[in-house]
Amino acid sequence: MSYTYLQTHREGTVLIVAMTNPPKNLLNAPMVEELLALVETLPGDSDTRVLVLTGSADGIFITHYDVGELSTLSDAVRGASAPTSAPADATAAHQQRQLHPLNRLSLKLAALPQPVIAAVNGTAMGGGCELALACDFRIIARGGVFGLPEVRVGILPGAGGTQRMARLLGTAKAMELIMLGNAVDADEAARLGLAHRAVDADRLMPEVMALANELASRPPLSVALIKQCIRQGIEMPLEDALHLESDAFMQTMRSEDASRLMRSYLASERPLNEQ
Repeated sequence: MSYTYLQTHREGTVLIVAMTNPPKNLLNAPMVEELLALVETLPGDSDTRVLVLTGSADGIFITHYDVGELSTLSDAVRGASAPTSAPADATAAHQQRQLHPLNRLSLKLAALPQPVIAAVNGTAMGGGCELALACDFRIIARGGVFGLPEVRVGILPGAGGTQRMARLLGTAKAMELIMLGNAVDADEAARLGLAHRAVDADRLMPEVMALANELASRPPLSVALIKQCIRQGIEMPLEDALHLESDAFMQTMRSEDASRLMRSYLASERPLNEQ
């Protein structure tokens, strides 16, 4: 498949996708649609064990979502009539509207069996920050920044920013950053937990690939089900989440990888963390 806004290449079982929209590397509707199309090919792709998203521009992951596109949308919705009455229940309300494609992309990334790493090679503001927050791992190059500045143009993060940042940081810090529209640098992002770690720019891809290759070396069923248990379980009551985990545990117990690796461990004198 050919893309206009994506550059893809493989290193073993790691698929690296560089987002490209020069000169500012803005996120826009066509790029999101291409990302959606690519992500939809991955659930059954046994050749891809890890997905890495990064920016193709020097020092830019994604500057932010295209404000011109958002301004056009603002004009359209201002000219439309507001709903005269709300649906009777929340389910009916949800059925009447669709999530923005960037939200749908974020949900699909979360549902992938493969781990997704954001290699944040620079600025990741607005929609770029929201996209990174939807990934399973975030490694950011020093010189890069995370931020949700939407309040500064009279809107709010509309693709998961308020929800994911609050879940990662807690409501107090999320309110501060989002209401003020302030950005944080790479080291502060790592200290707060927005990024897993900050590294020097020349070490970004080596660090990302080391993590990606280590993840790719783990049994894929275990990795997929761990991701599912954490992603889905965090939204459930504890007892329901424990049932989810128990079912997933039994799936792994029936796998060839589990049988082979446990027998290998029993025959070895090495500690489990060195297997």
